[in-house]
Amino acid sequence: MAFITDNYQRISTRLKAAHVELVAVSKIRTEAEILQAYNEGIKDFGENYVQEIVSKVEALPKDIRWHFIGHLQSNKLKFIAPFIYMIQGVDSFKLLKEINKEGEKNNRVINCLLQIHIAGEETKFGLDEDELDDIIGNAELKSLRNIKICGLMGMASFSDDEETVINEFSYLKSLFNSYSHLSTNNCQLTTLSMGMSGDYELAIKEGSNMVRIGSLLFGNRPVKI
Repeated sequence: MAFITDNYQRISTRLKAAHVELVAVSKIRTEAEILQAYNEGIKDFGENYVQEIVSKVEALPKDIRWHFIGHLQSNKLKFIAPFIYMIQGVDSFKLLKEINKEGEKNNRVINCLLQIHIAGEETKFGLDEDELDDIIGNAELKSLRNIKICGLMGMASFSDDEETVINEFSYLKSLFNSYSHLSTNNCQLTTLSMGMSGDYELAIKEGSNMVRIGSLLFGNRPVKI
């Protein structure tokens, strides 16, 4: 797995220069692959499947910071609430309240990113601008003491048209700037998670400070059976 070492060294040089955090997307990756990446210095890993992440948590180093980056069903929250470092795909106030409830049960504060729909594809999940404003302005938000909204997350269109992708990232950065002045006990927008293996360079140029990289680090992902 020397390619993980080579790929990480190349990627990390670019990210360190731009002061950007890396979340290694490890879904459908083996524990050996994750451990190799961990030994290279990566501490943040992103997963999409609850059952898979629970299994990996048991087998891998305890200081890994696990990010849930897929669409999360509220009835699955109880399985990851005891350990999850950050939930990146929060797309409703209802889900935010459920996360708070599970955080309270586990006596911990769970970091969250609000997912914004910026892509042209309708299949992407996420909030629109009005829904984001409704959540940030909701009077009930202050009472949620077991969550912390740390920033915004978005996925650009899978497109070869760089201008389209840049415009989508630029739009998300403008939203982030609009709310970055907020500072309450449970809402401080400091993280802008945008950019993946195919477009992270564009995302960094548009202001991302966290990227989610999988195939560029580990190689092409195997097909999940």
